[in-house]
Amino acid sequence: MPEQRMQEEDYPALAELEQAFEGKDLDHFIKLLEKSKGLPLLLRVHAVCMLEHIGNEDVVQLLCRVLREDPSPLTRHEAAFTLGQLGYRNAVPSLIEAMTNDESPIVRHESAVALSSIGDDSALPQLEKAIGDKDEDVSNSALIAFEYLSYLRRKRNVSVGKTALKPKIRL
Repeated sequence: MPEQRMQEEDYPALAELEQAFEGKDLDHFIKLLEKSKGLPLLLRVHAVCMLEHIGNEDVVQLLCRVLREDPSPLTRHEAAFTLGQLGYRNAVPSLIEAMTNDESPIVRHESAVALSSIGDDSALPQLEKAIGDKDEDVSNSALIAFEYLSYLRRKRNVSVGKTALKPKIRL
């Protein structure tokens, strides 16, 4: 596993990350996260969290890669959270994969929550399966997400024009 702690030589990279955030420099985040496996945990998590506030659909695939590949469950959890907050449907397959197969319960939990935040009811069958997860928190998160997306589906089906409904709140 890569070194998790910041070293003295890592602090300039943290300052650069904060400057990139101020300047909404997505390219800086993309370059940093593409080589993130060797970086300290703080840099990886901080970069992922910042993308929630400056990201757009262009960062979804990058966050999906972090969700799949980062060695830290905490970083993968933050990637799932950020994907849910961004709300783009093209993140759904990666979130389903993480919810069903990630070794970490916090990643599986956050992936279920993110699926409900996105509001794509195509995830309902996988959420229903995840209700049987051996971890109680994952199971409960999947249950809440399943029931909320089921509610949105029902609401959409009775609405005039059957337009897509976005969740009003992020769970």
